[in-house]
Amino acid sequence: MDYEKLYQSYYLQVYSYVMTLVRNQPLAEEITQNTFYRAMTSKKTFAQRSGELTWLCSIAKHLAADEYRKTGKTAELDEAAAVSGGQNPADAVEDKETALQIHLILHDLPEPYKEVFQLRVFGELPFSQIGFIFGKTENWARVTYHRARMKIQERMEKHG
Repeated sequence: MDYEKLYQSYYLQVYSYVMTLVRNQPLAEEITQNTFYRAMTSKKTFAQRSGELTWLCSIAKHLAADEYRKTGKTAELDEAAAVSGGQNPADAVEDKETALQIHLILHDLPEPYKEVFQLRVFGELPFSQIGFIFGKTENWARVTYHRARMKIQERMEKHG
């Protein structure tokens, strides 16, 4: 396996995925580097039952979980909402408030809904890869994502 090509091809995608999990740039960089190191030095090689990105994200997920258990820290809430430059200020404030409300609701959402939603929306992973990461089917990932969206919508309507 050409690890240099693997690194060049997937570094940004794995890093983006890890950022959705830990919300801490230095920690995400460290976990991403450790992901590729683990992929290169592992006795278990890529089995080609899934895509290379899915395999790397699975490694990254386990490393992030290990880090979480080791430090006991929770990920900080990302309050920064991306706002396009062409919006008027009133819409921008409303969008920021809506984004913050979604992040607050997402922060309190139980697992696996929270992680599946983050993988799909922020990590931009297809349902097949999300299912693989959890050791489940693509259909399970679709249903879980849909339920997460419904829970977020219900809570948003409840809070006005």
